[in-house]
Amino acid sequence: MYLTDLALSDFRSYEQVLLSLRPGITTFVGENGQGKTNIVEAIGYLATLSSHRVSSDAALIRQGSTAAVVRARVMHGDHPTTVEVEIYAGHANRARVNRGQVRPPEILGNIRAVTFAPEDLELVRADPGARRRFLDDVMVQIRPRLAGVSAEYDKVARQRAAVLKAASAARRRGRSVNHEAIDVWDAQLAKLGSQITAARSQIVTGLRPHVVDYYRLVSGGRGEARIDYKANALRGLFELPSPLQIQDPELGKSRAAEVDQQEAKLADAGAVEKMLLEAMEQRRDQEIDRGVNLVGPHRDELVLSLGTLPAKGFASHGESWSYALALRLGAWQFLREDVSGEWSEDGEPILILDDVFAELDSQRRSRLAEIVADAGQVFVTAAVGDDLPEGLVGQRFLVHDGTVNEVHDEQQQS
Repeated sequence: MYLTDLALSDFRSYEQVLLSLRPGITTFVGENGQGKTNIVEAIGYLATLSSHRVSSDAALIRQGSTAAVVRARVMHGDHPTTVEVEIYAGHANRARVNRGQVRPPEILGNIRAVTFAPEDLELVRADPGARRRFLDDVMVQIRPRLAGVSAEYDKVARQRAAVLKAASAARRRGRSVNHEAIDVWDAQLAKLGSQITAARSQIVTGLRPHVVDYYRLVSGGRGEARIDYKANALRGLFELPSPLQIQDPELGKSRAAEVDQQEAKLADAGAVEKMLLEAMEQRRDQEIDRGVNLVGPHRDELVLSLGTLPAKGFASHGESWSYALALRLGAWQFLREDVSGEWSEDGEPILILDDVFAELDSQRRSRLAEIVADAGQVFVTAAVGDDLPEGLVGQRFLVHDGTVNEVHDEQQQS
């Protein structure tokens, strides 16, 4: 899989830009604020229908315009596909595949991409929401239909929260609580939430060995990284072993078996649905008292461990960078190996490295360059060419004040 063409209209800082692209490594070099990140952000948006920089689509539309358009031509073997999204502020976006109108979620899977950016330090340091979004970005690319499930889950969660708030108000006034109404929303939340939890758990199981390997490579063999999925549905029913327990030689085998047992449960959406219903029943009084949803995948956690300690709060700056990079490279490799989708024979994801080489020390730069050398298509951004390792040779563009110009081989050599 690789892009041959990318066109942007009124996207971010660009009124119009059209790029012809090649497989292999492509770099965009330009000072900060010139628009190089906007280009790779558009590619990532086509893959996930979300930005790695902002949560609102409105920020993607050029100031003074009513809509932005992102269009790309992607090759799967000898088969070209044109994917297009029109982004609007205030009403629904539109999408096309090969000029045929489709719902935006239906474009997912045509282009797969994994982005590593400076913001990814938050994967290690921030609240669980950042790590859930990381898993969901992988989820919608490997199981595109779950984008609709996730959107519906968010709606049901909001509606259920409103019912719980009403029940809380009724209880405070001494009135009876309408438990039948809550039961209806419990069933819907459990049905949708179980699919999300099961998919995320399966992704974590597949990601784990890749994260271990890439952390070892990037860090130079310093420390052992481990990821685990802690599901809210299992609260009080099954406790995730601590990193210390997993690392202890005497407890390692039994704890590993417990983790396998947990993951087997979480991979079964039907079993998770029953667990969610049970958890909601157990915690109903608490939910009514507080008027909020206390159960569901919106409260799940991706647990990051480094050796015997949690990575959050204990990993150094360099270790945090290595961990964030291992997570993204692990996702890239996981998608590379996926054989479940329509493009399983030619579905290698595009890898995007957005302004990260300046943040890495020389050893991590060199290791990253070696890792991506055999990738099908890589897009790299940098403020100056000196930030890039010598091994990153390929197509190069200079970005300045909203213009993008290709630098040809003779110019690069001079």
